[in-house]
This record gives sequence, structure tokens and C-alpha cells, in this order.
Amino acid sequence: MEYTPEQISNVLNSSSYDNKKYYVYRLVDPRTLQTFYVGKGCGDRVLQHIKDATTLINKDEDSTSLKIQQIAEILSTGKQVIPIIHRRGMTERQAFEVEAALIDCYPGLTNIQSGHNSERGVISLEDLCSLFSITEYSEPKEKYIIIKTTTNAIASNGGLYEATRRAWRGNLEKAKKYKYVLSVVNGIVREVYEANWYQYNPDRIAFDGEVSHDPISSLKGKLIPKKYRKKGNANPFLYKQ
Repeated sequence: MEYTPEQISNVLNSSSYDNKKYYVYRLVDPRTLQTFYVGKGCGDRVLQHIKDATTLINKDEDSTSLKIQQIAEILSTGKQVIPIIHRRGMTERQAFEVEAALIDCYPGLTNIQSGHNSERGVISLEDLCSLFSITEYSEPKEKYIIIKTTTNAIASNGGLYEATRRAWRGNLEKAKKYKYVLSVVNGIVREVYEANWYQYNPDRIAFDGEVSHDPISSLKGKLIPKKYRKKGNANPFLYKQ
């Protein structure tokens, strides 16, 4: 039986969930039964990706989104994406946490960005304990952008550089004023890049770059200051304060 977006929205926003309207979902490829995307939303958000992909097929256009490309490929075979509602009846904050945990559990996702509060994501006990012996760096004079990524994103993208360089919500003109990017995993600077920023798609930016050997590279292996790790700075893309 097929349901309209309005019916789906009404079910997911049912008053039985105490007006907590957010849910977390997975998109599953029916050909492999593998999860390829994890997201959060409310209303008929879970169906919007499929609508976007259908529009691309009708217009015979490509998209830079791996998620949309995969959905379009599935639909072109006559099959349907399998949406799974993983947890419902949540506040947005709760949904962020569940989404982030699920992203950590499914390697190889087409998600562009890692989950919310990624610095609290998957980490071995040994590495977690080592955090207590790592010191914070003192702010250098250079301007930089912090990009927080995850071990899962690194594995999915084929390396730290690819997981760091794209694709982020940010202002291109502002980003161009920042020469350096600190690639951060679990709060620790793993690499420092010199970045040339460009417009990746209408909504996101990315950079091409190389490992920096300037003095700022001494931040590698150090913990980012607490002001960048507090809950108010959960965004994975941060400008130097």
C-alpha cells in the first residue's frame, strides 16, 4: 500500500509523541540491503531525497550529491529506496545525537558531512584515555578554519585529506580569507593544510590544498582549545575565534 506525503507526515508527527516531531531514518538500497544514508527530519523529510532524485531523472541532469546519484540509480532500475524510521518522537537535539551515533555505525555512507558533535564519536578506549595526556595548543597568530571529521568518514572517503576538504556549508568569500585548515579527529589536530577554497555546489564549499610546513603545523597532534569543543560549537566547520 502506498501512502501520501501528507499521511506520512501526520503519522510521524502524531500527538502520541508529545509534540516531539523529529525522527531519524536510514535509506536502504533494495539491491544490496545496505544502508547508504542516515538523516534526521520531520514531516515528510524522509521522502524529499527521493523527490529530488526523481526530478534529476526527469530533467536528465547530474548531481554532485552521492546520495542523490545512488537514489537515481536505484529508481532507474525500477526498484524503490527502502526508508527505515529508526527512532521517532524526539526533540531536534535528541535527533542530532541518534543521527550521529547511527552515522558512526554505518561505514561508506553517502552523507556529505559527519554527524553532530563528531568529536564525541567512535574512538577506541586506548585513544580515549590518551586524550588526557594531550595538551591544548595556544592560539597562533595565523587565521585558520577547524574542520572536524571522523574515523568513519576517513575510511569512507579514502583518507584524511578527502574527508576534510569537502563539502561544507560556508561562505566562500569569507573562507578564502583563511589560509589554513586544521583537520581534527576526536578533538585532536591530525593535519594542517594550506587551502584554496572554491564553490563545490550551490550550497557548499570545498578546498584543494596540501600539507602545510609553516610554523602553524606544530599544532599537529595537539588538542583544540576547549572553546572549540564545548557544546555550543558542535558545528564541524569552525572559524578561528
